[in-house]
Amino acid sequence: MASDVARSRPKRKWLKLLVLLSVPLLLIGGGIAYYLANDHYVSTDNAYVQQDKVSIASEVGGRIVNVSVHENQHVDAGDLLFQIDPEPFKIAIAQAEASIAAAQVKVVTLQTDLGNSGVDIASAREDVAFYTQEYQRQSALMERGFTTKARLQAAEHALSDARSKVSRAEADARMAKAALASGAAAPGVNPGVLAGQVQRDKALLDLSRTEIRASTSGTVSQADRLQVGQMMVQGLPALTIVTDGRGWIEANFKETDLADMRLGQPAEIRFDAYPGLTLKGRVASIGAGTGSEFSVLPAQNASGNWVKVTQRVPVRIEILDKPRRKMIAGLSVHVRIDTSK
Repeated sequence: MASDVARSRPKRKWLKLLVLLSVPLLLIGGGIAYYLANDHYVSTDNAYVQQDKVSIASEVGGRIVNVSVHENQHVDAGDLLFQIDPEPFKIAIAQAEASIAAAQVKVVTLQTDLGNSGVDIASAREDVAFYTQEYQRQSALMERGFTTKARLQAAEHALSDARSKVSRAEADARMAKAALASGAAAPGVNPGVLAGQVQRDKALLDLSRTEIRASTSGTVSQADRLQVGQMMVQGLPALTIVTDGRGWIEANFKETDLADMRLGQPAEIRFDAYPGLTLKGRVASIGAGTGSEFSVLPAQNASGNWVKVTQRVPVRIEILDKPRRKMIAGLSVHVRIDTSK
């Protein structure tokens, strides 16, 4: 028995030594195998869901009289969002129509004046013809000594006055024609009438813009600023619509991860908000500049205390699967790209 025990002790020592050596070897081998299996993957958790967002602003200013939507409400394209008081724009339409009517009356008056000018011209020309004959008769009598110099001068003055009346009547006719003339931009339409029509068209357009409608389908956001009675400033964003599109992922990869990255490479997308959800995607585009390059205050690296910082480049990932959960803009995701394909 003693000899058997003595022989079993060296075996146990060798077995224990083998176990002690195999564990590190297995760990090292497993690490090498894991590295070889995953060395062609690059990943980042600096990635977020992005969706198209449409900022809605009023094209006219005025007081809000009706709000038809609330925060996080879904709307379809063409749905009424809110309405601005239309009364000032209805008054503007009435003013434009009054301007058109006044211009039309003025046109009729000018046409009447032009007709009267034609009558005045004809009458003045008859006077010229009459006083021309009278002057010629007095001149003939003066040569034979049968009239006085005063009568000849009176006939000459009357002829000159008749000719002046013709000139004035022709000038009035030209002025009336000029007032009735139309420009090359709108031939046949009086400028005064055209100006009134343009004012009316603008007033009608502004009235139609008092009803602000959704330009696309999506979810209403930032609608808390809409309150009945609030004055809306023209062009100021009033709310935002997050569109119903499937969205995309903007992943910010380190510049050292871009060496083997190409368009079309497959990507795996996992969501922090939905732990069980994994989607397939692909690299759609690689940014033209780093995040710091397009920041409000770009980094100035010309100083003497410069410290090198690894830059991040935005990469757009297209989602290929149809998500079974709602895509919320700004959700954090983890993206892994297979750069071997």
